[in-house]
Amino acid sequence: MSMRPSSPEEIPAETVRVARAAFPKGSLAIRIRDELGVLFTDGQFVDLFPARGKPAWSPGRLALVLVLQFVEGLTDRQAAEAVRARIDFKYALGLELEDPGFDFSVLSEFRDRLITTDAGRQVLDSVLAAARKKGLLASGGKARTDSTHVLSAARKLCWLEMVSETLRSALNALAMAAPVWLAQTAEPDWFRHYASRAEDSRFPKTRTGRDEVGLRVGRDGMRLLMAVTAPSAPGGLREVEQVENLRKMWVQHFHLVEGEVKRRESNERPPGALCLVTPYDIEARGSIKRDTYWDGYKVHLTEICDPDALHLITNVATTVSTVPDNVMSGEIHAGLAQRGCLPGEHWVDAGYPTAARVVAARRDHNVDLVGPMVPSTGWQSRTEAGFPIGAFDIDWDQQTVTCPGGKSSIRWSREPVRDKVEIRVQFSRADCRACLVKDSCTRGPRRKLTLQDQDTHEVVHQRRAEQQTDEWKERYQIRAGVEGTISQAVTRCGLRRSRYRGIAKTSLQHQLTGAAINLARIDAFLTSTPRASTRISHFARLRPAELLGEAKS
Repeated sequence: MSMRPSSPEEIPAETVRVARAAFPKGSLAIRIRDELGVLFTDGQFVDLFPARGKPAWSPGRLALVLVLQFVEGLTDRQAAEAVRARIDFKYALGLELEDPGFDFSVLSEFRDRLITTDAGRQVLDSVLAAARKKGLLASGGKARTDSTHVLSAARKLCWLEMVSETLRSALNALAMAAPVWLAQTAEPDWFRHYASRAEDSRFPKTRTGRDEVGLRVGRDGMRLLMAVTAPSAPGGLREVEQVENLRKMWVQHFHLVEGEVKRRESNERPPGALCLVTPYDIEARGSIKRDTYWDGYKVHLTEICDPDALHLITNVATTVSTVPDNVMSGEIHAGLAQRGCLPGEHWVDAGYPTAARVVAARRDHNVDLVGPMVPSTGWQSRTEAGFPIGAFDIDWDQQTVTCPGGKSSIRWSREPVRDKVEIRVQFSRADCRACLVKDSCTRGPRRKLTLQDQDTHEVVHQRRAEQQTDEWKERYQIRAGVEGTISQAVTRCGLRRSRYRGIAKTSLQHQLTGAAINLARIDAFLTSTPRASTRISHFARLRPAELLGEAKS
């Protein structure tokens, strides 16, 4: 397929006449075209197509179809049918009434092209650029971010299904790459055990029987890996993707003990960030957050939250499920900076801010990253009579620390720890032994402190003090609204489960979801649709005023 870029054209007069007659009050697609004009042009996607070949359907129009597809929660077939049959879609796309549209498979092919250059970001960028041009997007105010879990498109497998299906997928791949070699190498029992899906088999109900089946699968997979790596094996078999997946899965679950294949114990397996959870989505990872377990990914949504502004989503970031929230603030701020959407205040939950991240946000982007700072974990902070770090007087210039008992430290050293440098402070054993308040300070022979750099240290204690005040708690309520955005993305656009396999396509889905929600919110603004209020149960409405005050505090 090739592309012949064309400039945006006016909507055909007959399409306008029929659309106005059929939708006298308009529709989302019609209002978006009238207000924002042409959102995507062919020129934006010219790098995705070769110079020769059959002309492709307009990529600018396809991009709009993808966004409208997520606005209305349509499948590819339904979206293609809407382009062919719905007048408001033809109006938004600027098509003639008799235009036949395209086959639904074109959408899948276009998505494949988008992920090759991370062009999904261009879709969200174009919507934001059109909103800014119309004065609907402001920057420099307040924004909020939260993350939620996303389930993999591949269904969850039990352990026996996972190892059996991994071996079966490797056998199928080798059957295409080297059929003669595999026919000579395969054990006769393999055809009975792995010719059909594991879900079509009935595994033993007893624990002993299931363990025996698992070990049999482990031995079969180990034989196949040894055969593939043998000198007599055809070249290139090791590089087959499914064979590499088999190797990784076997490293996770099996090992050789005195020449026998044994199942690994849970404490002998690789870290969760490296472990595969299914052979059909090898980039998905298993994770846990409080009482939620899932296999898949995680998405971070950032939106404007100024009270009088249109709450548009300004950044969408997708990661595997094992990436912690506290490493994402820098990437999110970089994405906001590229779009010109950096806020002055960025409100997040306790998973994001650390003292180092707060300092980096101020230094690199002039953004105030605001969220609950994790309290100190020392026992001194959990008792009223204890002396936490905040009770010590620190002289940063002289590099000395004075304890509540009036004694000065004897050691101040900077030591590298992983990816940062910590300041280690020690006091004299003799001073601590003779101190009258030693029991409130340390349970060891002397007090030791671990400090961060001055700016980081001051941020920690300043924020911990601020977040105890009623004023800070009142201001922090602004972050809660992002939960409604996640709910809208889940219920309207199907955010909770990935439609596709792999992080690249899942990330594209999330970019399209962000663009779709923005169009829905712009349409709600144009039609003066009020925001939904927080739902309160009938019983909660009966709560006395004094109890309501306690709940807020």
